[in-house]
Amino acid sequence: MPRSTTDHDPTPREGRRPRLRTAAIATGVVAVAAGGLYGAGLLATGDDISAGTRVAGIDIGGMSRSQAEARLTAAAPAAWKAPIPVRVGDLASTVDPASAGLTVDVAKTAERAADPSRDPVTVVRRLFSSGEREIRPVFAYDEARAKATVAGLAKRNDRAVREGSVAFRDGKAVATQPVTGRKLDTARAAESLRAAYPAATGAAPVALPVALTRPKLPAAEVNRFLDTYAEPALSGPVTLTAGGQRLRISPATLSDHLTVKNDDGHLSGNLDAEALLRDPDVARPLASLTNAPTQSTLGVRGGKVVVESEGRPGHEVTAKALGDAVRPLLTKTGDAARTAAVATEVTRPDLTSDSLARLGITEQMSSFTVNFPPAPYRTTNIGRAAELINGSLVQPGAVWSFNRTVGERTPDNGFVDGTMILDGQYRSAPGGGVSAMATTVYNAMFFAGVKPVEHGAHSFYIERYPAGREATVAWGSLDLKFRNDTGKPIYIKASATDSSVTVSFLGTKKYDSVEAVAGPRTDLTQPAKREGTGKACVPQPPLEGFDISVDRVFKNDGVEVKRETYKTHYTPRDEVTCTADPEEKPKDAGGAADVPEGR
Repeated sequence: MPRSTTDHDPTPREGRRPRLRTAAIATGVVAVAAGGLYGAGLLATGDDISAGTRVAGIDIGGMSRSQAEARLTAAAPAAWKAPIPVRVGDLASTVDPASAGLTVDVAKTAERAADPSRDPVTVVRRLFSSGEREIRPVFAYDEARAKATVAGLAKRNDRAVREGSVAFRDGKAVATQPVTGRKLDTARAAESLRAAYPAATGAAPVALPVALTRPKLPAAEVNRFLDTYAEPALSGPVTLTAGGQRLRISPATLSDHLTVKNDDGHLSGNLDAEALLRDPDVARPLASLTNAPTQSTLGVRGGKVVVESEGRPGHEVTAKALGDAVRPLLTKTGDAARTAAVATEVTRPDLTSDSLARLGITEQMSSFTVNFPPAPYRTTNIGRAAELINGSLVQPGAVWSFNRTVGERTPDNGFVDGTMILDGQYRSAPGGGVSAMATTVYNAMFFAGVKPVEHGAHSFYIERYPAGREATVAWGSLDLKFRNDTGKPIYIKASATDSSVTVSFLGTKKYDSVEAVAGPRTDLTQPAKREGTGKACVPQPPLEGFDISVDRVFKNDGVEVKRETYKTHYTPRDEVTCTADPEEKPKDAGGAADVPEGR
């Protein structure tokens, strides 16, 4: 069998060998040359910065990193440190970039410029490159310093919204103009500063973001109300006429009773006519224009309530009539335009012979008398209090108040200086002695069986009063009050002499009798000794302190139906001796059992 063979042509194979050898030699030459250039590039440039490299116009080409850092620091452009102009609302200011944590990191900038890449292409390109290269600076950002700077801007800029208003004060209309509230958005403000750094010369201020809160009441409404009502209302006195007489009400008095109402952004004025009518600067002169009805005076004869003297009708100005007269004058100016007549009404006394039975004032419910050593100040103060209380008519369900009825114990109200308890000892002060009246009213209330609302005992015991069944008052801090819970009106009859005061309650009894049952004195405490000084000091004898309980027993048909217990604590009455100047004499307390007004 013949053997299979493969045709072979040796001629072409032998012809290719010279060309392959030539290519290999050329490649080797190129590699050697490139390697030489790469090595030369590494030796020539090392870590230095390429020639022609600039940062913000500063040439750092051919420098080492440390040299570049020094050059960038020394030749830093003014913009890198220039204040950044800002505007926060209507506040124009500048921010020091370094203080805000905004700087150029020259070390990292030099590092960026050095471009320490080791790949052959980059190294060879750096060896032969002669073109310029601009490198962007590396900016550093200190967030904590940026927040602190922005917080400072916020402190100078931020303000709370202020609502506009108008008030009446001391005879003047006082306007408060509204102010828009504003609050800097600190997070966005910090980013805005960062984006604006470095600031170019002459750059416009950076508007930092501010949130605004508009007031609900615009300035236009404040000014409208001021011009059309508030200022005319107090431009001068208003004059009222009645019965041929005139009453002038001053701007100062008017301003005490004018208020402003804000109804959904619309301001309007309001006059409290009832309060104006009660104002002493109006009530006193108004009384001379009119005459109040004379109330009937009541007494008791044969166990029955009778009219001792009939009342008479009078004329008065009501709160409505006063308001109707004054309100139209408030928007006018000039004396003539601010004058008007005020209407009066006929008023009849509450009590007459015909009304007693109908009202239910038919019997004496209780009566109590307190005796005291005569003294001029007692005669004046207790007598004045009795005058003011006598004839009080307390309607069913109403609360009677000693302070409201008697008023503040001042010279203008008919009271003089007397002895009272202040800070645990007798002192001289206006109205001293009226607690005799308070104690008398309290006991009349106690035995009438009506409901006490507020009362307080003296801080230490006064011997002539029943222990645990006495009361004191102090203007502005302690009152004596009771509620008429009998279902019928109560008439209070009060009278005083130089040495006693009596108070009776007339009406309809709710209980046949009310009795007082006192317990023993307990927790006895001994007094101390001390000295007082000054003109107001009053000597006082010592008296022990104690606790006591008093039961109030209510009876019908001789049978107990209810019992209330009242507990009282008395502090010791310290012995006080007064040290005075040689030319002064200590005041006499008027006896050991003086009657102070308050505690």
